Amino acid sequence: MKTPKSPPDGMRVKDMTTGEPARLMLAFALPLFIGNIFQQAYNMVDTMVAGYTLGDTAIAAIGATSALYNLIINLSFGLNGGCAIVVTQSFGAHDEKRLKQSIAGMLVLNAGAAVILTTLSLLFLTPLLRFMNTPDAIFQLTRGYISIICAGLTATIGYNLLAAILRSVGNSRTPLVFLIISSVLNIILDLLFVAVFRWGLAGAALATVAAQAVSAILCAGYMLRHYRAILPGREEFRIPKEIMLELLASGAAMGLMYSVVDIGSVIFQRANNMLGEVIISSQTAARRLISIGMAVLGTISNALATFVGQNWGAGKPERIRSAIRKALVMEVAWSLLACSAAYAFGGVLVRFTTGTEDPEIIRNAAMSLRLHMTFFPALGILLCLRMALQSMGKKLAPIFSSCLELGMKIVAASYLIPRFGFLGTSMTEPITWTIMVLFLAAAYLYLRRELFGESGLSLKTGGAS
Repeated sequence: MKTPKSPPDGMRVKDMTTGEPARLMLAFALPLFIGNIFQQAYNMVDTMVAGYTLGDTAIAAIGATSALYNLIINLSFGLNGGCAIVVTQSFGAHDEKRLKQSIAGMLVLNAGAAVILTTLSLLFLTPLLRFMNTPDAIFQLTRGYISIICAGLTATIGYNLLAAILRSVGNSRTPLVFLIISSVLNIILDLLFVAVFRWGLAGAALATVAAQAVSAILCAGYMLRHYRAILPGREEFRIPKEIMLELLASGAAMGLMYSVVDIGSVIFQRANNMLGEVIISSQTAARRLISIGMAVLGTISNALATFVGQNWGAGKPERIRSAIRKALVMEVAWSLLACSAAYAFGGVLVRFTTGTEDPEIIRNAAMSLRLHMTFFPALGILLCLRMALQSMGKKLAPIFSSCLELGMKIVAASYLIPRFGFLGTSMTEPITWTIMVLFLAAAYLYLRRELFGESGLSLKTGGAS
């Protein structure tokens, strides 16, 4: 049974198997980009309110847990991103039954992930913070903040699941609307809980969890109202073994890709935390701004992943090759613009987003910001190649590239940071991106004939390479 050519009223979908690739990706990426910016606003608002209201110590307390929090969240994000590739391919092939069974599998896997990640994160939170060399002066403050965030993981996982399903069928606008609503709510609650009620960092954490819960509830209600045509019924929860294995393989591959990177970040931050509160605050300030720049690069690569997934499912490789070339041009163009802004306004941006007047924090953060954005072109190309290969079923090369990143962060924690201090912290990712992009470019060139055929006009659907 095939999916209808004209979807029911209110059910917004985008078929990317026809039409001009660059226009389709930009139309899909624009709301996705705005959504990423608002998602970054969660952490940015926490940092700004904490900095202006509670001081630099609060910024350090938030920053000391960022790698651990990202590890937990990105396990879920990677799982959904990988599973969404299967959904996207089913949608591109217009296979309604497989589409519903794939969504059912995503629901089952996410229910398990929510229970496991919440339980493990709360059980092992204290030893993990000790392992990361969280300074004693901010330990209790840090633990209180991150424990509330971990307790609310179900809300974050729920939103990421539902947003991934909507984006798989080409709807990037609806998740954006709900994310904007929840982001505005987050700002209001942050100011209320921290500035008015004086609940400290616990108030900032509660505001974030509450806002994420609202976005998940709104997304669920919308899907129940407008997307019943693709939602699974009882029969679709009898998921065929091959589909479940494919979901597990794709979800685990992308989850592993993200978690390997973030395990490296935990080790990396462990070494950075030993440099003291001022350096932790500098790293936090720079990271918030770097993450905004990365959001654009990630948006373009995610739009490419949806495009590639649909066209791979539809058997249209010539469109995939064209889209990859155009996405790379977009990534490099944004990278050059971001780099220019970092060199022109780096110190001003750090001061504005944190409220700090400490010249050492501003100087260190601006240095890190400029160094990272100088290498954004390498990161943009890396993200596109990694997502494109993953969307075509080539999982091993992206995973291996993430292992390279893990290795580099271990080297940095053992050698670069102890020897060069915060300069070593700031050098690590740019060096890593350069090594990874060289590897992935070589892998893509090696796999190109297998993926596209000698002429680039025939599709070969071999296993993971």
